[in-house]
Amino acid sequence: MPVERRDDGNLVFGYLDTASADLRGAFDTVLVRARVGDEGYAADMRPSRFGALSGCDISGEQEIRVMPRPSPAAPRSGHLLGLLVSGGGELEQDGRRVALTLWTSVLDVVRLGPEDDATAVTAAQLRAVAERLISAGQWAPGDPDITIVMDAGYDVTRLAWALQDLPVELVGRVRGDRVMRLPKPSRKEYALAYPQGGRPPKPGKEFRFAKPETWPEAAVTTVTDTANYGKAEARAWDRVHPRLTHRSAWLEHDGELSVLEGTLVRLKVEHLSKEREAPPVWLWSSKTGATPADVHLWWQVFLRRFDLEHTFRFTKQTLGWTTPKVRTPEDADRWTWLLVVDHTQLRLARPLAADLRRHWEKPARPERLTPARVPRGFRNISAHLRCPARVPQPRGTGPRRPPGTKNRHPAPRYDVGKTAKRPETLKAIGRPGRSW
Repeated sequence: MPVERRDDGNLVFGYLDTASADLRGAFDTVLVRARVGDEGYAADMRPSRFGALSGCDISGEQEIRVMPRPSPAAPRSGHLLGLLVSGGGELEQDGRRVALTLWTSVLDVVRLGPEDDATAVTAAQLRAVAERLISAGQWAPGDPDITIVMDAGYDVTRLAWALQDLPVELVGRVRGDRVMRLPKPSRKEYALAYPQGGRPPKPGKEFRFAKPETWPEAAVTTVTDTANYGKAEARAWDRVHPRLTHRSAWLEHDGELSVLEGTLVRLKVEHLSKEREAPPVWLWSSKTGATPADVHLWWQVFLRRFDLEHTFRFTKQTLGWTTPKVRTPEDADRWTWLLVVDHTQLRLARPLAADLRRHWEKPARPERLTPARVPRGFRNISAHLRCPARVPQPRGTGPRRPPGTKNRHPAPRYDVGKTAKRPETLKAIGRPGRSW
């Protein structure tokens, strides 16, 4: 059906209505083409005024994650970056709800380029989000610090140093082969251990994750019975810090390197699903002097951070994040932000949607609908809402290339970019010196 071609502002609402509804059948496809238009998807992701709102209540912890945008067969899309797969990476920040559901609140999305430092971009993104939360009144002096959870792909200690002036508490997983340092002994402790005297060491003794004989007695130990993993034992050591050197991210740091003390937690559960053996999980928190309640909260919120994986799958498979074949980074960013708004719209419409479940699915309460069920009933909700877009009007055939003619303006082709290599030693930048 030919429809009237509309401006960018009207097309935004058409895109959101289309992506919000679970339209996968043949009849649903006809509805989509009649509403949006035959040429709308490819031709109308043009520059427009897009904005983001951060006034929603997102009480709970936050989680950050790099999500690759898979497009291995997109040689005509510029500024691609090879991460896990060929494609442009998007750094997404999420504020998970307190209730134990699969719903998350996406707070910010940033594109990573070949020249970008992921940790520096993450620090700037977290700072901007924390400042917006404070200015919006969602955090006030006297409230608990904002908890930010991350996986092992992030340098949690460097982020803690970059955000030390903000009321945030960082909790991140660290690899099981790391070596950290115990706190520096006091003069009295050093005199008792070394009566012959000598200069006290600046860092403490080594704490090797893979060698239990290097572990001192834990400051906090908690044991919790869980429904899926059996008994969960968490052991925490206070004031454990990494031994920083003038390499990699700290290569151009002027002056003496800081001692970033925190709390190291070792979580061990009896088994995973299907009675699989569970390796221990190591967590590092930027907070010192932790209580048993803090340790229990840290590993609980870390396990809940995996809800974000369901958000990625829902965004790709249901909302169609990777469906449009966009050619410019600006178009990809606009489409990503449209889906962020769409995901927020679906989350807010959860108590209004009817449970249109499949015959093999179990009934669910309205407040417990999963992200996959809400889009099924959203079409019935949007039919009763006022739409700012104009009603489509019949029109003639749009301007197209005449049949049988060749395309005289092919799109340029681009190679998938690689992350730029950076010097890792002081000698590489002509500044030889000591590590400490």
